[in-house]
Amino acid sequence: MKNRRQRVELLVELIKTQSISSQEQLSRLLAERGYKVTQATLSRDLKLLKTSKVPTDMGEYIYMLPDANTIKDQMLASGRPHPALKNQGVGFISLEFSGNMAVIKTRNGYASGVAYDIDMLGAAEILGTVAGANTILLVIKENVSQQQVYDVLSRILPIPPLGAQAAEEDEDQDSPK
Repeated sequence: MKNRRQRVELLVELIKTQSISSQEQLSRLLAERGYKVTQATLSRDLKLLKTSKVPTDMGEYIYMLPDANTIKDQMLASGRPHPALKNQGVGFISLEFSGNMAVIKTRNGYASGVAYDIDMLGAAEILGTVAGANTILLVIKENVSQQQVYDVLSRILPIPPLGAQAAEEDEDQDSPK
């Protein structure tokens, strides 16, 4: 049997490069490469790596690693999103600000995945997120403008430019009912 360090390195590579939705799928991929592991061993390895599962636009969940720098580096090097982030922003509905906080609304069940994507950006402007089922509380660093937050979030969320939402609301009020 091959050693644990090599197996964990392979796990990291598989999770980074493929959309893996189950331990069974991961176990099969490991076995194809010579690593036969029990479900308990695989669970311990995933816990060691601090993996989490985030929702995709197809309603399933995939494993993700908490290493924001690796994901960001790969996105910058390739010029396109990391395969694990191909569904970023899925479920996003709206963004509203209040002081140094913002509230992001998502489809039900998508908030934790969107919050995870935001946290993985590692943006200095954002202190952190707290996710519910369909709402994310975003805490913004003091003295950071709404425009700066928009610029950061627009990398992963399909948000309109700052002020566009207000312009749309004004047009709606001017149009006859």
